[in-house]
Amino acid sequence: MPNSEIRTFDVVVVGAGAAGMMCAIEAGKRGRKVLLLEKSDKPGKKILISGGGRCNFTNLFAASDRYVSDNKHFCKSALRNYTQTDFIALVEKYEILYHEKKLGQLFCDKSASSITDMLLDECDAADVTLWCDAGADAIVKAADGLYTVVVGKEKVRANSVVIASGGLSIPKMGANDFAFRMASRHGLNLTELRPGLVPFTFEQLDMDRFSGLTGISADVTVKIGKVSFRENVLFTHRGVSGPAILQISSFWKVGDLLHIDFLPDENLMENLKLARKNTPKGSVKKYLLQLLSSRLMEKLISDLGEFPEFGNCSDKMFDQIVRRIKNVEITPNGTEGYRKAEVTVGGVCTSELSSKTMESKKAKGLYFIGEAVDVTGFLGGYNFQWAWSSGYTAGQYV
Repeated sequence: MPNSEIRTFDVVVVGAGAAGMMCAIEAGKRGRKVLLLEKSDKPGKKILISGGGRCNFTNLFAASDRYVSDNKHFCKSALRNYTQTDFIALVEKYEILYHEKKLGQLFCDKSASSITDMLLDECDAADVTLWCDAGADAIVKAADGLYTVVVGKEKVRANSVVIASGGLSIPKMGANDFAFRMASRHGLNLTELRPGLVPFTFEQLDMDRFSGLTGISADVTVKIGKVSFRENVLFTHRGVSGPAILQISSFWKVGDLLHIDFLPDENLMENLKLARKNTPKGSVKKYLLQLLSSRLMEKLISDLGEFPEFGNCSDKMFDQIVRRIKNVEITPNGTEGYRKAEVTVGGVCTSELSSKTMESKKAKGLYFIGEAVDVTGFLGGYNFQWAWSSGYTAGQYV
């Protein structure tokens, strides 16, 4: 980063993550003089660790109904402007090999660095100036309409400033509240912020109830109210995690009850009655232990005591068994917080921004994209797609 007199750019993009690099690339393609600021020593650090180091870079099923926001329609325009197909075309242009893991989730065959290298090449081609170890400290709008961005001891000026500095998730990677502070300072409202795509923690009662299950996983349906997800749950030493839990966590608020069905494909009541008819001398417990991990099943039915043979079981007993397995109720006492959260739910209120351009309605020339905005995707590449789409959209107008 140079030490010299104040330099002027057309656009300053704060944050060289997925959204910021995409925005800088698109603005540069339009001939704009772009400065991309990154406070860490290299860009795209979250990209590099994502997907176990292979980057789940998008999802084949990305659409507006896969996002959480106070305004579920806000993201539609950006997602139409730049689709998953568009990003896949860019990946294929660079001959990056990829595969679908499951549920439309696309991963690099090799390293996530393929994606960051691709984006940096695109930045170079668009003549984007990149400064690393150069975090923005303040953004001030002058009387002449230009913005001054304070970068350590340096100051730069620009017609447009794009804040792509992310949210609060994974602070060890450098996450902070810069985007939200700048939004508030320029008069923009924020929605409630909370960790998303994050494991739950248990109160002591549930810790005791599920003790000894750490590391055990099961295919479940988990529900909060009318929202449900079908994926795996994983028991941890502090509570529960796994894809199903991470998905539902973005909808959870303190006091909400989780309903977990540990046999989502099984009409258990019907099957128990059938077993009673066909094998009246059979063991109920032996039958149940074949349906799930024996340790997990033992925990779920432990308070029911000893079972008689199938032929001596009443429908009432079967109903108790079904409820213990297919409608397990848990009230988490919290989450693992931002240190384990993959995203921040909430952010700059969508009513403060143009869905067409991502520009602030109150502060002309100031844009917010990516995780800073109150748009949070489901698990599985949706948040990267929002980064690409919102960055692309802003890049057409800055």
